[in-house]
Amino acid sequence: MKKVGFVGWRGMVGSVLLDRMVIKSDFRQIDPYFFSTSQVGQQAPDFNQKQITLLDASSIDELKKMDIILTCQGGSYTQKIYPLLKKNRWDGHWIDAASTLRMEKNALIVLDPLNNKAIDEAFLSGIKTWVGGNCTVSLMLLAIQGLIEHNAVEWVSSMTYQAASGAGAKNMRELLIQMGEIHSSVTEKIENLNHDVLDLDKTSQDKINSKEFTTEQFGFPLAGSLIPWIDEDLDNGTSKEEWKGQTETNKILSPTFNSIKVDGLCVRIGTMRSHSQALTIKLKKNINLEKVENLLSNGNDWVKFVANNKTDSANYLTPAAVSGKLDIAIGRVRMLDLEDNVISAFTVGDQLLWGAAEPLRRMLNIIIKKESKLCK
Repeated sequence: MKKVGFVGWRGMVGSVLLDRMVIKSDFRQIDPYFFSTSQVGQQAPDFNQKQITLLDASSIDELKKMDIILTCQGGSYTQKIYPLLKKNRWDGHWIDAASTLRMEKNALIVLDPLNNKAIDEAFLSGIKTWVGGNCTVSLMLLAIQGLIEHNAVEWVSSMTYQAASGAGAKNMRELLIQMGEIHSSVTEKIENLNHDVLDLDKTSQDKINSKEFTTEQFGFPLAGSLIPWIDEDLDNGTSKEEWKGQTETNKILSPTFNSIKVDGLCVRIGTMRSHSQALTIKLKKNINLEKVENLLSNGNDWVKFVANNKTDSANYLTPAAVSGKLDIAIGRVRMLDLEDNVISAFTVGDQLLWGAAEPLRRMLNIIIKKESKLCK
């Protein structure tokens, strides 16, 4: 069995990844080794593996022994370790959740329900660096896969509404802390049903805008508010998160599908998990609404089409409805009264699953299967 080294397995994406691997019995077909940047020598998680203690994630000698390394440790780790492994002539497969290597020539962004043909071609050509895509990009592409495969999309404007967990575990905790601080500021008043609601609003807003309000992680209030900017400022009016949507989309689609213009705004909102996106889609040709709905519904096994009515939208097209599930819901689909062949859509999916962990898990399995065929 292939030796697979796991780095960054304690974080949110890593934890979700291991849970999925347990559910799918993936550990039965690999020889797992767990690495740590801070707890070397301590007990490793138990999956009946040979190595029961944690190895040093900074040790090139230990890492070189692996056939496959799967890391969810983050960009800084990749920037430091990946070049050293290559310098030391390591020739294994590198699977990475971080964005560092996504746009590198010898790396492929993996989203196999859509770009499995590109994965096959890359494997045959000797590519061994496999990177998970941006969470909203992956979710958007799977949501509209049916239209993409029909070569029906000219451009997409995506307005994202991204959960706190997209920024990390500490940010999730801070959102809950902020919610608690707001509630504490109005606890006595809110219990009095006759209390002036405008005074409740003023008290809560005063708390949100106070210097004492906890904003160590986000830098700004998120609970009771939003943050209309995600990631770095590229000094051209675009955030790095928005740039990822423009560039990563077409690297994933290439060379199997035609390129698509993508642009929009990315906003952080006060939900815990699962990213939402409001899409405006320009179609290349006139397609009636029934066919659009049919194409979207049959895009892949995980997309769930939601009928465009108030009840179904409120029940099934929300972060609360999809969190913890592989389902990618898409609805609010209608023709817009802007110009010909322009439709709306609203989609939501768990960014820790299809937006992060699941493509990595599936890529690991693809490598195992392909390598085993080569050995026969």
